[in-house]
Amino acid sequence: MSLPLNPVRWSPPAAPSRARRLSGAHLQPAVGRLELPGAAPEDVVADAEGRLVVGLEDGRLIRLTRNGRLLEVLATTRGRPLGLEALPDGGLLICDESNGLLRLDAGADVPRVLVDEVGGSPLRFCSNVVAASDGTIYFTVSSRRHRLDEYRDDLLEHSGTGLLCRLATDGTVDVLRDGLQFANGVALSDDESFLLVAQTAAYSLSRYDLTGPDAGRWTVLADNLPGFPDNISRGTDGVTWVAIASPRDRTLDFLLPRDPLVRKVAAGLPERLQPGPRRTAWVLGIDDTGTIVADLQAPGENYAFVTGVVEVDGVLYLGSLEERAVGVLPLPS
Repeated sequence: MSLPLNPVRWSPPAAPSRARRLSGAHLQPAVGRLELPGAAPEDVVADAEGRLVVGLEDGRLIRLTRNGRLLEVLATTRGRPLGLEALPDGGLLICDESNGLLRLDAGADVPRVLVDEVGGSPLRFCSNVVAASDGTIYFTVSSRRHRLDEYRDDLLEHSGTGLLCRLATDGTVDVLRDGLQFANGVALSDDESFLLVAQTAAYSLSRYDLTGPDAGRWTVLADNLPGFPDNISRGTDGVTWVAIASPRDRTLDFLLPRDPLVRKVAAGLPERLQPGPRRTAWVLGIDDTGTIVADLQAPGENYAFVTGVVEVDGVLYLGSLEERAVGVLPLPS
């Protein structure tokens, strides 16, 4: 059952001019498509052999080649798989909206539950996950109040109930950071000294130090992004790829600092009258200083609402909550 909206006022920074344009300095060609036997591959990852793995709306986890040939149905979560992490041993970590954090072992056809509660409460809306080389697992929770199909309510409410969590090798689960604004993608730095976390509703990418004298420090790496950041992944040369689901929304930015009653009314309107995403295919590359080093945006007619991204051999493969395909965007040479 949906919870009543409990809006919190927030004054967002003035959107950069880039948020109002549907193309960057160099418009990308239309995104290619690898058609799938199901809908809404929210995330896409590559296994050790460079094959693609996605989770579908109906709960199936499938593997396909990079030219789109379906290889196999790995398993079903009987829920809604979201963020994925391919492991070196052939296993797969799965954030499932209904069932928590799961692991599919290599050769198995049924995922097993790793975490189904955090702090005594059921783990719901587990969003994205990454594993360190020592077996430690880090994962995000987007919201403890709203489900995936209620994401607009969470953005309107702006109550900040997202989490960054750690699953230690001994099975202990710790909350590393609370109060996040729709915590989404999570990635490890190349040397595993820090985590990067996307906060969709804060238009930001943040850093959490894991080692050294600043261990436990939380800082904003890239703020006031021109769109809504979703899943993230590490690419080559120290670049973090950030899936941008949609450009910033003028109406939402206008409503967020207003009387909460106004947002309660807005949430009750038909969806077509609420703030919503614009069709575009957009990925940002951000380096470890927070500088945007790649701004790749393509027309949204062929592919849109990018929620996942992975780089393989000079090509970005994209996931989306609106498409029945993996997107294909070659990197500029």
